Amino acid sequence: MRFLVLGAGKMGYAAIYDLCKFGGADAQIMVVDSHSAPLDNISARFNDSRVSVIKADVGNTEELAYLMSGADVVISCVTYKFNYDLSKAAIEAGASFVDLGGNEDIVRRQFLLDEMARQKNVSVIPDCGLAPGIVSLLAAAAYEELDDVTEIKLRVGGLPIEPKMPLDYALFFSTEGLINEYVEDATIIRDGKLLRVPSLVDLEELEFPAPFGMMEAFNTSGGVSTLPATLGAKVSNLDYKTIRYPGHCAKIKLLKDLGLMDSNPIVVNQEKVAPRAVLAALFDQKLPREEPDVVLVRVEVTGRKEGEQVTVQWECVDYMDETTGLSAMMRMTAFPVSIIAQMIARGDIMDKGSLYQELSVPRHMFLEEMKRRGVSLVRTEKKRAVKV
Repeated sequence: MRFLVLGAGKMGYAAIYDLCKFGGADAQIMVVDSHSAPLDNISARFNDSRVSVIKADVGNTEELAYLMSGADVVISCVTYKFNYDLSKAAIEAGASFVDLGGNEDIVRRQFLLDEMARQKNVSVIPDCGLAPGIVSLLAAAAYEELDDVTEIKLRVGGLPIEPKMPLDYALFFSTEGLINEYVEDATIIRDGKLLRVPSLVDLEELEFPAPFGMMEAFNTSGGVSTLPATLGAKVSNLDYKTIRYPGHCAKIKLLKDLGLMDSNPIVVNQEKVAPRAVLAALFDQKLPREEPDVVLVRVEVTGRKEGEQVTVQWECVDYMDETTGLSAMMRMTAFPVSIIAQMIARGDIMDKGSLYQELSVPRHMFLEEMKRRGVSLVRTEKKRAVKV
């Protein structure tokens, strides 16, 4: 099996780790990044003949074409803005493609490549990380258990175990991706209607086991992925919210309301400056990065089954692995994309074209693979009789 990993940052590193551990003795893993330092880190930390590195511009698809043509599956661990062009280039090269996604407009464009991918006999699966990603598979698994579904609630947060000022948060993935979640509108289904609503609203409280206790959750963009297209017609309410420590939403909303997330430049001392670029730079400078972290996941699907109202809940509390040095966010984001890439390469996923992961990824197999990696996804069920 031949894999081309684009991006040698945290998520790329974790994907490479997983491919080396679970991809088999015959796996070939080529890693591409635009910068030398992360590639040097990969070379130093993976003393493995299966892993090779090459410096190339991930934004230059012509430069990548030859490398893609030698791969069975291309794994994109770079920021979402590249993923449409990369997926198109992979198709043209005859390679399947998976990514971490996170932007609904980019994903919609990737689905326009469906016929092209079918003709090339390859698979393109976007949004294969945590959220979007795992939560879609958990929601679909619960959905299939019920006779009808009224509500799907997706709640996810990557957090420092010990919150610190000023935001009780640390940077566990792309700064641009983080700001984007706060800026773009969120897609939801409410009372059977597909809507776009602002992020950082619809604040709610939810409780997790100690030491976390009461947390908050609020609308952010991207998390529902393709669920409205695949399950939405039969669901009255569906939404995704990000989990944070209490008070975080108000602080971030203040920054947004002040215009610090705007991309349009303003004039400061006769210089044009984009407020969002300034905020991103400040986040990079001021927020901690290497804090021990935890990922909280709760997916609740409510409906009816055999005359009773049933809520199927999937929950996970995953911590940084001190032994491997992999953060919880790395494990919960990069392991899924690696698993799905391996499924494609092995032939466990046979569908071709631009694919909805919740329809094409074998869910039981996926859950078993996550269990092999020490990730505990716990299913519970609550029932209540329904009056007829």
